[in-house]
Amino acid sequence: MPHDVELVLPPETAPPFDDDATGLVRRAAKKARIDAVAAARVVRVSFDARRRMRNWRVVVRLWEPGEDVPVPVASTPTPIAPPPAGAPRAVVVGSGPAGLFAALEFLRQGWHVTVLERGQDVRARRRPLRAIQRGLAIDPDSNYCFGEGGAGTYSDGKLYTRSGSKRDVRRVLATLVEHGAPRSILVSWRPHIGSNRLPEVVRNLRHSIEAAGGAVRFGLRAEELRRDTERVTGVVARDVVSGALETFDADAVVLATGHSAPDALAQAERAGAPLEPKGFAMGVRIEHPQSWLDQHQYGGLRETCDLPAAFYELAASEHDVWSFCMCPGGFIVPAGTVTGRTVVNGMSLSRRDSPFANSGLVVGIQPEDWCGVRGRAWGWDELLVRARDLGEDVPVQLPGAPGDAPRFGEHLQAALERVAGAAGGGANRAPAQRADAFLAGRGDDLGLLPTSYRPGVVGVDLGRLLPRGLVERLGAALVELERQLPGYAGPDALLVGVESRTSSPVRVARDEETLESPGAPGLHPAGEGAGYAGGIVSAALDGERVARAVAVRRRR
Repeated sequence: MPHDVELVLPPETAPPFDDDATGLVRRAAKKARIDAVAAARVVRVSFDARRRMRNWRVVVRLWEPGEDVPVPVASTPTPIAPPPAGAPRAVVVGSGPAGLFAALEFLRQGWHVTVLERGQDVRARRRPLRAIQRGLAIDPDSNYCFGEGGAGTYSDGKLYTRSGSKRDVRRVLATLVEHGAPRSILVSWRPHIGSNRLPEVVRNLRHSIEAAGGAVRFGLRAEELRRDTERVTGVVARDVVSGALETFDADAVVLATGHSAPDALAQAERAGAPLEPKGFAMGVRIEHPQSWLDQHQYGGLRETCDLPAAFYELAASEHDVWSFCMCPGGFIVPAGTVTGRTVVNGMSLSRRDSPFANSGLVVGIQPEDWCGVRGRAWGWDELLVRARDLGEDVPVQLPGAPGDAPRFGEHLQAALERVAGAAGGGANRAPAQRADAFLAGRGDDLGLLPTSYRPGVVGVDLGRLLPRGLVERLGAALVELERQLPGYAGPDALLVGVESRTSSPVRVARDEETLESPGAPGLHPAGEGAGYAGGIVSAALDGERVARAVAVRRRR
């Protein structure tokens, strides 16, 4: 059996910590009292930022002579043999992590597969993203949410997850390494690729699909799920440029469209798939100077040591508020999919060298929270009226029970985004307020701070803009988080709104074993948009799982 040895190293020890670092191996062997080492690998690297610790912790795995040493993760993918001519056919709608990993698994299982993506490929996608940053109109089919690789491609590429077994998670990470991701993601306690490197990885995943005989089609937006009297039999897609329709027949359809495609949910519903409301979260982004966070977490060590940009993970559980998608050394970006609605998200490059740190600060919202008397106490009815007055097509009557309107959470998202867009004054500008002014209820104090948000921010009294349920919970949470991290809600913190796309507020029901929709046989909901994942890795795992379940059932 191999020996795992943890070494505690001073902060001035410079990463990376490589397998062939003889000093590390020698120290690990001495600690484990091993005389001869046949092979050694670094299996985990973390930095302990606790005030009295502040050191590196590196786990080295050692093998003695005669022990079997696993083959290391390759730097190139293992080719997949193309399927035979008569193999069954799958159509995957969406080229995010769930869609791409589902496609690869279908090919491994010997299926033909076609991936349909409404947006552009990663290279062409940069043009509409630049337009959004300049305050121009949002392309509804190719933006920060839609396009090759999905929402994660240009919003950070963070890979840490709490879902899936360690073996399954490592398999996904290994696949990413084989397609160009840095090997450090295999050992880092906070694996991250960066929005400057992830596009190449995504492009290489597409090349593997195509090399195995699969097809990836861009600029094709799914319009309808075809079905006969018994099952879903394919997809009708529209060319977003020409408007031409094209039909794709399939033995199985995987719906992997991400958390920002309500039209896909409508298609699933029309095809007979039951929809269920689910909890989600909305709130704001909070931005600080990265230097402030580094000082708090490292006590000045980053000035002399090669340490990563400091991060935090906070929660005010009593108020159901938590930090989300924290981006050290990052940027706030406009993540809307419709012109006139403002949505913000966070991203960072691989070096995480921006002078800003940002994170979502979001409030958990359950289906019961938007119904009847409870919903009115949150102020949702008033928000919907304001959005309707601004031209947003949303209902103004709250449902009596969650089951009365399974997709009602989408209306709340749209309403909050429309109100935020109007407050920003257009051009993708976002409403913002200093955290201390928001917390003190100083609606007339609209002095702003420097920000990484390129379209620009407008000073707004967020206490009047946001529904009172969000205001109350965010305010109470900021008091608690200030105690946890002094300065968090101080005059150097900027709140930027709104963070509304944390996850889908709707789940497309599926059978636990077959992963097929009970009301639409042949349709397999997958990933974050269907309500079964919460990030890149978990979505990739769900896509694999769906494809495997389809193939296994077909062989029976």
